Amino acid sequence: MAKPVVDRLERDLEGQAQVLRLSAMSGVGRQLAARYGVRGVPTFFLFDGDGELVSYQVGRLDTDLVKAEIEAIMEK
Repeated sequence: MAKPVVDRLERDLEGQAQVLRLSAMSGVGRQLAARYGVRGVPTFFLFDGDGELVSYQVGRLDTDLVKAEIEAIMEK
């Protein structure tokens, strides 16, 4: 289940990054899924401060990778 993993990630990233959750079944979720070509659920997207897509993961979330990518973004 992805929810506990994302809950923990959200706590770990407090003050560094914002976590936004969308249901693929909601109107906005469907629109964004189409825009970014989502083919599986869950899908996790990481955007930089300018709104540019940095990376994405489908399936099980690798939180260590997400944290490393956020640190790299913050160093720029």
